[in-house]
Amino acid sequence: MAPSSRPFWMVPPKRLAGAVTIALLVGMTPLLGGTSAAGAARPTPCSDDPTARISTVPSPESALGFPLGTGQERVVTNDEVRAYLKAVDSASDRVVTGVTATSVLGQPLPYAVVSNERHVRPSALRKIADDVRDLRDPRRTSARTAARTAKDGPAIVWVTANVHGGEKSGTDAALKTLYELAAGLSCEVARRNDNLVTVIVPTQNPDGRDATRRQNEFGFDLNRDWFARTQQETDGKLELLRRYPPQVFIDAHEMGGRQYFFPPNADPIHHEIAGEAVDWINRIGEANKAGFGYNGACDDTVTTECYFNYDTYDLFFMGYGDTVPTAGFGAAGMTYEKGSASAVADRVQQQFHTQWSTLGWAAANKREVLDGYFDIWTDALGEGRAGMLEPNEVVQPTNEVQFPVPALTIRSYFLLPDRQLADVRRLVERLRRMDVEVYEVQQPTRVPTARVFGGRSATNVTVPKGAYWIPMDQPQKHWIQAIMGEDPYVPFPYFYDVSSWSNPLLMGVSTIYTGDTVRPKAQLVRGVTGGRNGLAWPWGSYTYPLDSAAAAEFTFALLGRGVPLVRDLTTSRVAIPATRLSRTVDDLAKAAGVTLTPGGRPTGTSLALPDVGLFQGTGISTTSGSHGEARYVLGKRWGLDLKPVTTADINDNTEAFTERTVLLVPDGSSATGGLTATGQAHLRDWIAQGHTYVGLRNEGTRVARAAGLTSTTEKTKPADYLVIGSHLRVDVDTDNPVALGRPAEDFEFNNSDPILNPSTTGTNVLTYPTGDTFWANGYTVGADTLKGTAAVVDEPTGAGRSVLFAFNPLFRAYNENGLHLVANALLYPADAPGARRAPGIDAARAGAAAAPVTADLGGGWRPITIEVATTDLARTRAIVERFAADAQTSAKGTSAYVVIPNPQGLQADEHPFTNDLVRALRAAGVPLRSVVA
Repeated sequence: MAPSSRPFWMVPPKRLAGAVTIALLVGMTPLLGGTSAAGAARPTPCSDDPTARISTVPSPESALGFPLGTGQERVVTNDEVRAYLKAVDSASDRVVTGVTATSVLGQPLPYAVVSNERHVRPSALRKIADDVRDLRDPRRTSARTAARTAKDGPAIVWVTANVHGGEKSGTDAALKTLYELAAGLSCEVARRNDNLVTVIVPTQNPDGRDATRRQNEFGFDLNRDWFARTQQETDGKLELLRRYPPQVFIDAHEMGGRQYFFPPNADPIHHEIAGEAVDWINRIGEANKAGFGYNGACDDTVTTECYFNYDTYDLFFMGYGDTVPTAGFGAAGMTYEKGSASAVADRVQQQFHTQWSTLGWAAANKREVLDGYFDIWTDALGEGRAGMLEPNEVVQPTNEVQFPVPALTIRSYFLLPDRQLADVRRLVERLRRMDVEVYEVQQPTRVPTARVFGGRSATNVTVPKGAYWIPMDQPQKHWIQAIMGEDPYVPFPYFYDVSSWSNPLLMGVSTIYTGDTVRPKAQLVRGVTGGRNGLAWPWGSYTYPLDSAAAAEFTFALLGRGVPLVRDLTTSRVAIPATRLSRTVDDLAKAAGVTLTPGGRPTGTSLALPDVGLFQGTGISTTSGSHGEARYVLGKRWGLDLKPVTTADINDNTEAFTERTVLLVPDGSSATGGLTATGQAHLRDWIAQGHTYVGLRNEGTRVARAAGLTSTTEKTKPADYLVIGSHLRVDVDTDNPVALGRPAEDFEFNNSDPILNPSTTGTNVLTYPTGDTFWANGYTVGADTLKGTAAVVDEPTGAGRSVLFAFNPLFRAYNENGLHLVANALLYPADAPGARRAPGIDAARAGAAAAPVTADLGGGWRPITIEVATTDLARTRAIVERFAADAQTSAKGTSAYVVIPNPQGLQADEHPFTNDLVRALRAAGVPLRSVVA
């Protein structure tokens, strides 16, 4: 896109409507009674009879054999979803259908686009989408053109459902919405179709729907995957979003109980979400209140089949199906949650009511919305030029901003090419696939003042040729800051997910940002860079640094194809014989962003494809968490043939265990994995033969400790300790093979993980600094407890070793520096110096094995922690005891902490009582200092 030639715009403050303002705005705006805003569009003849419909469009009753909503007795199957979309498409000239993606098990994810007959003609639909996309770039779209689009064209609204497979009612309601729009002849239907193009994605997770399981087939929560797009279901959906950018986006869910949530949201709301979008969200909430029916608002006497707002569901983490449409696409992105304990008919009917009311509000206000949509991108350009970040604000009437956005000016980010270049390029592609403009620097550029990720600053930094420049002076300024920012600057300490997802920190790539006005000589990036950059002699080699997750994936792809590789254990460079560089290998390198450099004769330590056993014994969930992440990362992406290993296999020393070269034990809930003393001896003997044990987080480290494989012990967490999915600096022992290719200082992601006292019998590969270099982002309390503790340990036993991760390096498959460390552990060289140790259990390891086991209060996630004033502890405890009998309490200073075990590792939005508990505390007037769920 062309560079901007517009002058600087004055940026209006956010318009976050309070409760009174919302009521006034809704009072002045008819929900559906006003004149259609379709402007030049020819009015569609309509009927005053709300039941009038086109008879040739099949109703749910005729196609499925039962009604949707009122009178419905069972939910719709995936086959019925697809069949009904096909039937309606065939019968209605208002509908076109397609497929966004296929699921892990190969099921299609169908969608339907519905509007009036004129809008859905291919040429008209393309023009509508083009016009809306043009609104997103005021540099190429004049204010006059934007005003004409807002007057004459429809807005785009998305209705999606079932991202969590077991939450099914939104799907059925979406089919009912489709039928009404496709068949209805009433004026209410005509107003919606004349003013809107509605994209309906009935199910985002068909595999999970079949299994009545929250996660997809790889155990991923697809409603945490939006910015990373690791799962194919997410990736295809986001490409369709780029094709049809929404102004309003519904993501229909279910929760526990018999109530219904729709926004206004709970705090926190991410500061880079535009005020216009928050305003629309809150006003749509008023429309939903008017159209909800049933028992209306929940209160002390009305507790079922009612709605509530301002609670539980925030708009902060950039992995949700509301935050990404809002921050990334400028939409009013909204989560709707219906209690799953209600009857099917009530669940579906209430979901339909909110979908229908939302479409009605969007139709009645589409011109204002499209005008405001253009303003969002215009303001983003002005803010980007000025280097201005949006301020923190809160929407809940009783809340106040506790943590403001600091007074920073950010005009540019630079991704430096000195290391982890393939992951740098992967991040560039992630940005580009969200329509961010990234430039490759063509000659060195001086930056007078810069901030270096990790809380440091520098002056007169020379940005080298080959660096990647991300100017904030572009329409996607909000999205850039939302995922690139060193810290998300949470305004209010309420969390039901993580408090950091900074992409440069996740990847561990070298990054700086600056408020200086710099214009380097740079070229717009139009594709992935990689592959061969010269010609080697036939007797020579092509080399690349194995210093990134992308390079690791490329390495496993080559090993899986039988390409011989050697690795220099000093430089971490891998050599490919020149005679084995085929077109396929070169294409793989290009796709991975790996540059192949001509070199001399290949020398180094041979790399072998590991034979990995994946433990699925006692304590391991095979449908969620790090077991599924291992199946996805190691199995699908790295192409390794993972073999299941059970508790019985190790206890009985079967070939399913003994023939493996690596055993990976994921996170889980057992401290022993069910291993008997005999099984533990088998494990020690197997490692001593030269094999590798890789243990992740709680179960992975505890099984090793119980078996006498480590001298690490767990440090007790203080009462006020809170590390809520944050990044911390770690010191790296770069001489250890597990850290090959990593920098001397790196960053790792910690989500209330166990705290490991350092090993006295092995190498502490990653440790948290003890001095003033200690640094954390996100929301942490008492993080100093981590100082001097170990994050990764390499424990030798005989000719083998145990590599123990205190954290989950596979977390959601987007912790790229962690993925690289796992790859290094799998490729651990057999002849590494200092890797041998007597196979017996020495005193230090025996002592660690005998130490009391720390209670696992959080499962694979974390416990529920509520902070209140000590003076409020008694009444807080009384309320908590109505929900849980096993809560633990403690106090430090003026704060008291109530910790509720979460042994199944459930997220707050799937937990059976977390939401009700928080609402009960607020209803009782207990001031909550922080809530972590």
